[in-house]
Amino acid sequence: MGWFWADQIPVVGQIPSGHPAGFAGKEPPAGCPMHKKSLDKLNAQVETTKPAPPIPSTSGCPVPHDQRAAAIAAGTSKPEAASEPKSILSQLNPLNYMFPDLSQKPALNQKVALPTSREESTIPKGDGDGTWEYPSPQQMYNALLRKGYTDTDITAVESMVSVHNFLNEGAWAEIVGWEQRFHRGLYRGWQLCKRGEEHFDEEMDRNWDGKEPDPSLIRFQGRPKDMTPKAAMLQVLGWIYPSKFGTEPPFDRHDWYVSRDVNGEQQQIRYVIDYYSGEAEENDNDEPVFYLDVRPAATPQGAAERIIRWSSDVWWKAIGGDVREQNPQPFFRHNSPKPFG
Repeated sequence: MGWFWADQIPVVGQIPSGHPAGFAGKEPPAGCPMHKKSLDKLNAQVETTKPAPPIPSTSGCPVPHDQRAAAIAAGTSKPEAASEPKSILSQLNPLNYMFPDLSQKPALNQKVALPTSREESTIPKGDGDGTWEYPSPQQMYNALLRKGYTDTDITAVESMVSVHNFLNEGAWAEIVGWEQRFHRGLYRGWQLCKRGEEHFDEEMDRNWDGKEPDPSLIRFQGRPKDMTPKAAMLQVLGWIYPSKFGTEPPFDRHDWYVSRDVNGEQQQIRYVIDYYSGEAEENDNDEPVFYLDVRPAATPQGAAERIIRWSSDVWWKAIGGDVREQNPQPFFRHNSPKPFG
């Protein structure tokens, strides 16, 4: 889930601008003075007489600077490292921990042709350069093969891409909802959340100031092997109370880093997404069902936002907020009958 590519140009393994190219496996230039000295020393037929080192004067500096310089040069010189194959991590795009460039060409022994067209998402890039782009089915298939999923059913790749794009759009919609509530601060967020989730749109219209949040996705990271604390807690609760909390562990986890405009300054907010698969309903023709748990990370800021949104909704339902608005009554009745006469 959640694979994007910002560009098609490899960003790893290129030689920096102005840096000379490597010479692994090549002979040094004939006129290079550094290598000439080394070759002369390795040549056994060339014998040179070395003058005896001068005896330092007792009135001069006691440190033999010529020997000290040679020792420093010998200690700082680095042997040439043998060329090693690049690790998988070094080949990944740092923006999304995916391969920076995947070919649109068919894989080896691929018998079914896959589309190479890519779909634009609605998720703005953090650098302001348009929106993120989803991989084509062919790129998705190549990525799965490079990750070791060689048993992938090629006929299901197009459906996988459609589900992948749909889930990412849903995750972004949830993030935009969080940003709408809290991009102006905690107090502003409480004003929008105080009447529960069902009345959020009304509070948005009531407190409209003409400014909309403009979040953008800086980068994201897939962490399927790292269970979030909330997901782990739900698994424990499911073991204790299976009829209420019993569910399968999330099949994937993402961390999305979003840019939030706070008083003219861009602030990076991390969101955590747990992907759950659910049971298909009777009338859904056995189509897969997915649930997304999208919330800010448990930082001090994120924890406060989660508490405000959750507790406001629970409190509004607990006090019967909708009924009280239809039949306003004081919360504490001074003329109510006393229990002890």
